[in-house]
Amino acid sequence: MTSKGRVTIREVAERAGVSMATVSRVLSGNHPVPASTRARVLRAARDLDYVANAHARALVGGGRKMVAVVLRQVTSPFYAQVAEGVEAEAAARGWLCLVGTTGGDPGRELEFVQLMREEGARLVILVGGVVEDDAYRERVAHYAQALASTGARLVLCGRPAPDPDIPALVVEFDNEAGARAITGHLLSAGHRRIVFLGGLPGNTALDARVAGYRAALAEHGLGPEAAHVVDCGLGRAAGHRAMTELLKAGGVPGPGDTATPETATSGTATRDTATRDAANPGTATPDTAPARFTAVFAGDDMVAAGALRAIADAGLRVPQDISVVGYNDIPLAEDFNPPLTTVRTPAEELGRAAVRIALRDPEHAAGAHHLLGTHIVVRDSVQPPPPGREDGGSTLV
Repeated sequence: MTSKGRVTIREVAERAGVSMATVSRVLSGNHPVPASTRARVLRAARDLDYVANAHARALVGGGRKMVAVVLRQVTSPFYAQVAEGVEAEAAARGWLCLVGTTGGDPGRELEFVQLMREEGARLVILVGGVVEDDAYRERVAHYAQALASTGARLVLCGRPAPDPDIPALVVEFDNEAGARAITGHLLSAGHRRIVFLGGLPGNTALDARVAGYRAALAEHGLGPEAAHVVDCGLGRAAGHRAMTELLKAGGVPGPGDTATPETATSGTATRDTATRDAANPGTATPDTAPARFTAVFAGDDMVAAGALRAIADAGLRVPQDISVVGYNDIPLAEDFNPPLTTVRTPAEELGRAAVRIALRDPEHAAGAHHLLGTHIVVRDSVQPPPPGREDGGSTLV
């Protein structure tokens, strides 16, 4: 792809050695053209990364104003709310909204972005946290430049830009501040042994939540060893599985450990203290290890849903035995048993803002960063730890 701007039909014609009229006929597909000529034109267009000027067609009534939103999945309440916000704001402005899902596959994401570019979408909105590695940074830079070359815009919704210089608008909420606040809520209730359930190393959203959790512990005078992060990822099934393993173990890995569900029963750490534990493996076993936690901070509300089920299956009560909080405040959170204390993220507003800001000031939106706030919603899933368990030193079962 060239960085000098939009490739023109004249450049394609020169590369293919044909007239501009021939290129137009090939690309429109409405006129007979010799197969060899067609192949030559299409090869030249592909090599130059040419995209037909959909916006010029729109000016003469041949195109439509479109915004595309690309999600990991539509079954997640959070993603669904963001998409609803995008659709509502687009519809209010007379725009069409197209929704695509990737299942977390970068290849599908690339195909969708390219398709929307070819179809003339003015905005392409990528939603949700990601693992920010070199491949992601290169991919997003390519998306942004490719869309900008056709007069379109990339919007990163709920994820940061890997480079402030790429032509992308960023609209996200303050994950770290929300996590710090909800952890502070647990600490203020008297909890000192709080497990973070739902880590996913490298994921931008979850790493920020873990950072906020750790910051709150430090602000309340607790050392790094007080943090316990279980890397189980997101989703109800992940939360149920990880919580079940923790309860079987009677607690969490040793102070400062970061564990996966598979290692929770053996006391072996995987992120922060793997080297230490390789030399000194833990001795915690099911039925005998002490329950060192009195509260759970779930990485999102669906993880919390799984944790609540696992706690109930173990014959324990929330919040009498264990307090649980979540993140996102999905619509069902208030119907959990008990109703869930959580962090409300402005999911629908995130989608609306992505469209509104991008269209309000299109000349200056590229490279801009907008941060939305969060707040705690207090319900019935938190209370002070039982007497004698403030330090997490006694067993639950």
